Amino acid sequence: MPHILIVEDEAAIADTLIFALQGEGFTTTWLSLGQAALAHQRQTPADLIILDIGLPDITGFETCKQLRRFSEVPVMFLSARDGEIDRVVGLEIGADDYVVKPFSPREVAARVRAILKRVGPTAVPTVFQVDHERVQIGYRGQPLSLTRHEFRLLNCLLEQPERVFSREQLLDAVGVAADAGYERNIDSHIKSVRSKLRAVAPDAEPIQTHRGLGYSYSPGNS
Repeated sequence: MPHILIVEDEAAIADTLIFALQGEGFTTTWLSLGQAALAHQRQTPADLIILDIGLPDITGFETCKQLRRFSEVPVMFLSARDGEIDRVVGLEIGADDYVVKPFSPREVAARVRAILKRVGPTAVPTVFQVDHERVQIGYRGQPLSLTRHEFRLLNCLLEQPERVFSREQLLDAVGVAADAGYERNIDSHIKSVRSKLRAVAPDAEPIQTHRGLGYSYSPGNS
């Protein structure tokens, strides 16, 4: 998952950004000082930096100037100043975007995704994050509480988007013999997984039912 460094001295604004970005599947770090952000980027580089201009130690403009001496990480400025000269200066010193306060957190998240997509398609996160070592799956930045069978079932669907799996194939994926007469148990597992997904995103429907055939994962409905 792309990592976003938020450099903002107002906690309320930072919290809003963290909530919006993590909801879109990004990981985040929050710092309130420009110098701390520069040190952080040298040691553990972020994929994009959201940078407030009015910081307590050095300005966001100065932070960006120093950052550009050693990093080409995408930068999005946040500022209460909406004058044309400020926008021009921000873009000329190496920023990729300039957002004026107050702003829509969802719009900022969308702008972040757009910037990362321009930088490289692989940087844009999927809504699901699979951790095989920990046997965990995250959805829109939220960990799902899945049983062992539910993990294997969902992972099977995620590995081949849009492929329709029969109940027998899904039984095999969860480690149950198809001739054991448990085909309808798959329906119960699917119902449980859907319930857990809807608890995170009520309007999404990533698991599709194909009557008489089986189930599939549809990224477009995630």
